[in-house]
Amino acid sequence: MEKNEIRAVIKYFVKEGMKAKEIHADFQNTLRDSAPSYSTVAKWTSEFKFGRESSGDDPRSGLSKSATTPEFIAKVHKKVIDDRRLKVCEVAEVAGMSSEWIYHILTKELGMKKLSARWVLRLLTLDHKRTRLEMPEQNQANKIFCAGL
Repeated sequence: MEKNEIRAVIKYFVKEGMKAKEIHADFQNTLRDSAPSYSTVAKWTSEFKFGRESSGDDPRSGLSKSATTPEFIAKVHKKVIDDRRLKVCEVAEVAGMSSEWIYHILTKELGMKKLSARWVLRLLTLDHKRTRLEMPEQNQANKIFCAGL
């Protein structure tokens, strides 16, 4: 049985006037190994006795999932692509969110990591890696060529 179903049964038994021990014993006889613990039954029995009507979970505090909307992720992605040298705290200031949440979006949602002070995609192809290695060599050759002019 799911949590909400068990809670609904407990609510029914409380309305019938049963005590927590009786409800727990009934669950043990019926559900055996998958029966809820006595402390769970006692907690929900007291909740329903004191007037609780809902058998669902209460909302919890913490980070909301609203930050991972596609629009917000696209906004963070655009900001980082515009300037790959931004620090997480700088993106967090602009976005008005915690740096932990921005870091989560960058690493988990966008699959990026910090590499040589730049945000890059985690999975670079062999061509991308080769290009990253060759670019400094080309820049050095251009500097030498330009210095000779």
